[in-house]
Amino acid sequence: MTPQTTQHETTQQTPAAQEPIVRQPGEGLRHNVLGAGHLYKALAAETGGTVTVMEAVFPPGVGAPPHTHTHEDEAFYILEGEMTFEIEGHHLPLRLGAGGFVLAPRGGRHAFRNDSTRDAKMLVLALPGGLERMFGGFDEAVRRANGGMPAEAEIVAIAARSGVAVEPPPA
Repeated sequence: MTPQTTQHETTQQTPAAQEPIVRQPGEGLRHNVLGAGHLYKALAAETGGTVTVMEAVFPPGVGAPPHTHTHEDEAFYILEGEMTFEIEGHHLPLRLGAGGFVLAPRGGRHAFRNDSTRDAKMLVLALPGGLERMFGGFDEAVRRANGGMPAEAEIVAIAARSGVAVEPPPA
């Protein structure tokens, strides 16, 4: 911010969506993100890059390993079921049910998974938008693996191209 600009003026420099975005239930681009189903409600290209919004369904045992984003914050709102989160700075895993919320700021390591016996559904926001490009890369990798899990090295490489560092699993 320069001495002549206010915080409001600075935030207004980011282009916003030019048209309203309306998606019916079940409508939107879909990706298989390493076993989680993503249904996009707003893409970065539609929001002037400000946000990506997705509904994500995680079957039991599915989640994201410890990772750190360099470009975006992620917000998670649990709609159904329960999810377990590990957030840098919290000493215990957090188990959250419907109505629970987590904001994982960029630069902080976090992980999440569905440790329950039924599907969990979350509304996920990436700020700024653009994570759908990485998730699209994961979807393509799953397709090349005939619906199976891609090799760990491929997952790490796809994430790295989007500024996301994935921690390797413990040996």
